[in-house]
Amino acid sequence: MYRILVCDDEKDIVSALQIYLSSDGYEVVEAYNGQEAVCAIRDKEIHLVLMDIMMPVMDGITAMVKIREISNVPVILLTAKSEDIDKVLGLTVGADDYVTKPFNPVELQARVKSQLRRYMKLGGGAIKEDVLSIGGIEVDDKAKEVTLDGDVVSLTRTEYDILKLLLEHKGQVFSPAQIYQQVWKDVAFGTENTVAVHIRHLREKLEYDPANPRYLKVVWGRGYKMEDDNG
Repeated sequence: MYRILVCDDEKDIVSALQIYLSSDGYEVVEAYNGQEAVCAIRDKEIHLVLMDIMMPVMDGITAMVKIREISNVPVILLTAKSEDIDKVLGLTVGADDYVTKPFNPVELQARVKSQLRRYMKLGGGAIKEDVLSIGGIEVDDKAKEVTLDGDVVSLTRTEYDILKLLLEHKGQVFSPAQIYQQVWKDVAFGTENTVAVHIRHLREKLEYDPANPRYLKVVWGRGYKMEDDNG
């Protein structure tokens, strides 16, 4: 479970963010000024910070500088100002993104997921062993758990095994017969439709637009492969 530090001197905002983030399965640590945020970073394993700029005791920019002295955790700044100066300054001293208040909860949640994905992919956090990933898809083979942009996806055993096979060989094309032999451990004869049905189900569960898949591609006349359109 990812732990997110929420720092804002307005308690109503902290409470609202706690509700939004908890609903996505995150553990939330609360702070109400920059000094408390820096202390929390020192004392706990934090995977992402949401922090206001204008705060008493220690403002967000000053806290940002101190956080960067001890951690490379992603930081999303919250600012009520319309001027660009705070945003630019925040990014200059090491913030990863910013959101202007009042914020859209859906947008904020999407940015949180994006920064966490990037942080873990670049090795900034504690990388789990036995994790296969491509874009927003992660397969934790030890836990036998699949997530899409941080949300758990329920797969059948066969769907899981097909996904794992393709992720272990990203970019490699597997024919339906090869997939059947690897996953079903049986001789492939007239099994194209069986494999195609499972591929369709995987797309429905893992692709936002199954008709135009980003990850699970068909190579006409040859088979299937896992590839990320966005690199």
